[in-house]
Amino acid sequence: MTVKITRVGTTKDQLGESPCWDADAQALTWIDALPGTLWRLPLDAVQAVQAERHQLPAPVGSIAPCRSAAVVVALRNSFARYDFATRRLEHLAGIPVDHPKVRFNDGKCDAAGNFLAGTMHIDRQAGEPVMGGLYRLRTDCRVEQLADDIGFANGPCFSPDGAVLYLADSLERIIWAYDYDPDGPLRNKRVFARTQAFDSGPDGATTDSQGFLWTVLTRAARLARYAPDGELDRVIELPVSYPTSICFGGPRLEHLYLTSISRSTRLEGTLVQDGGLFQLEGLPAAGRLPHHFGDC
Repeated sequence: MTVKITRVGTTKDQLGESPCWDADAQALTWIDALPGTLWRLPLDAVQAVQAERHQLPAPVGSIAPCRSAAVVVALRNSFARYDFATRRLEHLAGIPVDHPKVRFNDGKCDAAGNFLAGTMHIDRQAGEPVMGGLYRLRTDCRVEQLADDIGFANGPCFSPDGAVLYLADSLERIIWAYDYDPDGPLRNKRVFARTQAFDSGPDGATTDSQGFLWTVLTRAARLARYAPDGELDRVIELPVSYPTSICFGGPRLEHLYLTSISRSTRLEGTLVQDGGLFQLEGLPAAGRLPHHFGDC
């Protein structure tokens, strides 16, 4: 298998994150988390020099498409909805955590239209209890805490049938699996994969049409694909110092889009292309349509 990796456009993010595909608009959206930039790029402009730029309150943890021309957003400690046409940000709900070292990080929608987002507890000391965890924003804008033991949440994604939630704790270098019910609590937490052998925590993740899980290995500059039983299937070298997150997109969901870091609070790339957006072609399977948030 030969994978072709090309840069898309000329954007250069400090901390590129949370790419997501809007199949209705045939557009890719992603964020530069630290300055709060929201990018939107229609497919027919995929090689354009300029993507459409929007501004959100910084920092931004993650986004996911809504059923309308908007995205649901995880901000520092609250959820909001941003409308592309009106450029209006609407507050939806908050979480009961207001601490300078805790903020939202990665998020994804489930098949029922709920938005799940996890937090990162920065500079947590040995023995210090985790603040935050994993939260679910329901379609009626109620917020539920699903987990309180994830210190650095990343890569939430689902099995094709929606019955399994995968969630990484990057500091622990573990991808967990849970039995998932959109109307109930998480159950049967177990280890899906460990990434210590790569000397990197797992970051952004997604599943493909065959049920395999793809995860970014940020500090190893690689992309790993795991079978549904957790067996490592393959590893792809990436042309950036610190890749971050991925999503499938394109007319047939045949491409994988990748974001990266040029300079975050902890990592600084050394390559000219660091911070860019990239497209991967020639993968063993296509992706699946992303789930949308069921607007409140």
